[in-house]
Amino acid sequence: MSTLAVYRNIYTEEQFQKVYGTAKDLERPPLTLKEKLARSCKCSTHSFHTLLKHRIPIVGWLPRYKLKKWILGDLIAGLTVGIVHIPQGMAFALLTSVAPVYGLYTSFFPVLLYMLLGTGHHVSTGRKCGHMDVDRTRFAVCIFNGSIEMNGSASKRKKKCTFAVLSLMTGSVIDEHLFENPLHRNLTSEEQSEIYAQRIGMAAAIAFLMGLIMVIMFVLQLGFLSTYLSEPIVKAFTNAAAFHVTVSQIQNMMGLPLPRPTGSFAIFKTLASVFRAAHMTNVAELIISILCLAVLIPIKELNVRFRTKLRTPIPGEIIMVLVATGITFASSLDNRYNVQIVGSIPAGFPTPKLPALDIIPNVIGDTIAITFVGYAVSVSLAMIYAEKHRYSIDPNQELLAHGISNMVSSLFHCFPSSATLATTNILESAGGHTQLSGFFTSCVVLVVLMWVGPLFNYLPKAVLACINVVSLRQMFLQFQELPELWKISKTDFSVWVVTWLAVVILNVEMGLAVGVVFSMMTVVCRTQRAQCSVLGRAINTEIYRPIEQNDKCFEIPGVKILSYNSPIYYGNRDIFKETMSRIVGLTQEKIRRREKALKAMEQGMKMSVSVVDTGIANPVYHLDGCNIKLEQDTEIKSLIIDCSGIIFIDIAGARLFIQMCVECQKAGMHLLLAGCNAKVLRTLVSIGIMDHLSEQQVFISVHDAACYAEQNIDSLTPKGPMVWV
Repeated sequence: MSTLAVYRNIYTEEQFQKVYGTAKDLERPPLTLKEKLARSCKCSTHSFHTLLKHRIPIVGWLPRYKLKKWILGDLIAGLTVGIVHIPQGMAFALLTSVAPVYGLYTSFFPVLLYMLLGTGHHVSTGRKCGHMDVDRTRFAVCIFNGSIEMNGSASKRKKKCTFAVLSLMTGSVIDEHLFENPLHRNLTSEEQSEIYAQRIGMAAAIAFLMGLIMVIMFVLQLGFLSTYLSEPIVKAFTNAAAFHVTVSQIQNMMGLPLPRPTGSFAIFKTLASVFRAAHMTNVAELIISILCLAVLIPIKELNVRFRTKLRTPIPGEIIMVLVATGITFASSLDNRYNVQIVGSIPAGFPTPKLPALDIIPNVIGDTIAITFVGYAVSVSLAMIYAEKHRYSIDPNQELLAHGISNMVSSLFHCFPSSATLATTNILESAGGHTQLSGFFTSCVVLVVLMWVGPLFNYLPKAVLACINVVSLRQMFLQFQELPELWKISKTDFSVWVVTWLAVVILNVEMGLAVGVVFSMMTVVCRTQRAQCSVLGRAINTEIYRPIEQNDKCFEIPGVKILSYNSPIYYGNRDIFKETMSRIVGLTQEKIRRREKALKAMEQGMKMSVSVVDTGIANPVYHLDGCNIKLEQDTEIKSLIIDCSGIIFIDIAGARLFIQMCVECQKAGMHLLLAGCNAKVLRTLVSIGIMDHLSEQQVFISVHDAACYAEQNIDSLTPKGPMVWV
């Protein structure tokens, strides 16, 4: 066994700083406001070029593009993703409660804009869907699902599933404010077009506001806010939202022209309305849905099982779209069996138009939730693939990229967009190297918009509903992870269950808020329930461990060492004080007894004599013969508080330390602090703790404090007054 021997002096904080310097010795003088402004406003060719590369990343990576090495991979990946964008774009438009053609627009503009402004080489943007990495070994705030290979190998525990919760969130907002259902069979084509125009107007306004919020967050550098979505929240949220998506598509799969319920209990309201209208089921659309599911599910399973052997996944969605469109057109299913079809898909692009900004005040609360989730999707995907391929991204630049993408796209009747893992994973596995693959993806969508789009007029909406449902097939398997989560952390298990129930029973936005609040409350509760441990020293070492967990670590006689691994603030100061007092025996009754004994000794000192007879000092007596004894705390002479686990302390906690100093002095204990970090020590000094402690009572480590206490144990023991004769 290797050995370690160290010989050094005992250091207090003051002595250590004198020998090795303080932070102030190493800091440069702070810049004045004038100097800061001058530095930030400095203009030069180099500064301009650096700023341009940071804010428009394509300027930096395009000149260094390795044409021969990367072009083929970007081309194949871009074309593959473009093919997938077509059916999924229309499917998520249906989920967003707008006409399918707007899903194609949303698959075109954001992709081009992100290619110019984004920093993720493998991020695919477009129609608003989200994903979650089920295992999330490198969870960065990954919101939505997928299968991700880390360090070049795919984990067997990771499952891939596309998730459309963001489209559902947008659709719910639209349905909440616009009650007319465009699927009602008694409406004329003109009335349907007017309703769809109102809906895409609101969706575009939400996209514009979402982009504006992201840009404001970029200016304020608020990218860190997405970290408040913990892993149990994300998994429960996406799992529960999968129920919302699946239930919302049942009516489209059965051909029922029912409005989508909003608000709390939406799932139960939808199921109730479906059961009541079951007799109105369109048998033709139900058969189409069953056949579509029978084809798509096996294809998805084949893609998952043989993903390492397939250069690109089998495009089951586009195959199903083409076959269903051809059969519907040839058999006139829309006229003969009243099958709901996509309808007119005009060729070309819409005229740019500013969204209806007057409705923004009505949707700002919902849009903030959509923005928060959308950004978390995007930055998590970018971080995960950046880590895998060893390049860096700028989270705040991602805010700017997606913010501008949404604002500009909203002018062309696009609904909110974010990064998507389904296409991102396809792009990466197909050999994509850079953002240039987005250009080829846009070319595929452009061809569809300009020339091929009208061919999809006869696509049944039931097929699009099936595409949405099949993409969630693996999401429900997350329930299998709950037993393992229970074993690992019951607190995280409770967060999962509470979030899941809130999303299912309430709604997506409210459920997410409940999950975040509950998760943060568990953090607060854990800081309040932090354990105060008694430390013992391993024999012949400087290692200190809790004695209840290490039976061969022993306390130092006369010294009590306490460790508290939590911040001390207003929420747990009383709990900490109560626990410490119980362990040390520092009670008000004990302090009063000691003060009474000291007072009695002071009064009896004048009339008492200490006689030394044959080298033994006799006890001290009053003249009336009463024996006066000072209560001796033979167990504890020094109390050491290990502050290394206290990451911060507020004013309430700092005042508690002063109170502890006073009470320890009254109880005859010598209080020593060890391992305080700079911020904690600065707070304690600022509030005046040095008026009650000397600088010789604050040490750099527990071992320094313990050695000091051992060496001075006799001088720290209170002596009774004595007169020698």
